[in-house]
Amino acid sequence: MNFTYRAVSERHGSVSVLGGIMKQLIYIAEDEKKIRETLRSFLENDGYEVCAFETGDALLGAFFKRRSDLVILDIMMPKADGFAVLDALRSMNKMTPVIFLTARDSVSDRVKGLDRGANDYLVKPFSFEELSARLRVMTRTSYGVMSNVICVSDLSMDCNAHTVSRGGVEIHLSAKEYALLEYLMYNQGRVLSREMIEDHIWNFDYEGGTNVVDVYISYLRKKVDDGHDEKLIHTVRGRGFVLKEGV
Repeated sequence: MNFTYRAVSERHGSVSVLGGIMKQLIYIAEDEKKIRETLRSFLENDGYEVCAFETGDALLGAFFKRRSDLVILDIMMPKADGFAVLDALRSMNKMTPVIFLTARDSVSDRVKGLDRGANDYLVKPFSFEELSARLRVMTRTSYGVMSNVICVSDLSMDCNAHTVSRGGVEIHLSAKEYALLEYLMYNQGRVLSREMIEDHIWNFDYEGGTNVVDVYISYLRKKVDDGHDEKLIHTVRGRGFVLKEGV
């Protein structure tokens, strides 16, 4: 006989425990049924407990009764839009991470979402692998306290403090270098093409003929890998770049 137990974290919502495995609870508000159900299926297969809602009002009603560990919001929804839902969530529980997952891709919308208190902002169409990596970082917890530190070998990034160190020695990065390293670390072990990197970091279409990605990869290699026997940033010929433990 299987039993499901629920424990309430002091800072986060309900965490279900099934067979000794903790499952974190994610709420989704997305008015497009196909996207909503696809997200639900993907996240459940990824090991999360998921409740999906057609409207922001429905999500807020559920959140008031039972807090989740993370919230994924569309912006353009009937009745309460994503910004209004975010404002309401922040007034109830400031610690719950919120990700906007939306077709609104303008810089002003991204800035508005982050300034209003969102933890992350992904634009449709999106990669499920990237969403999964971002969720793993944002839902990492230790005794109910959010830990936003990514580690690959002895390389460590504190996403809250915006600091990077390797072997305990702090590495000083420019804003673009930090953004690029963060993207690589979020997707550790996954090859990222130049097109993907340019679109994510510089927000413009890759047309070839520019070496901006290669230049910044070179900057990062000098700061991250030089002086270390183990190299973490690798070039995959004809495909792109990957950050992983290596030689």
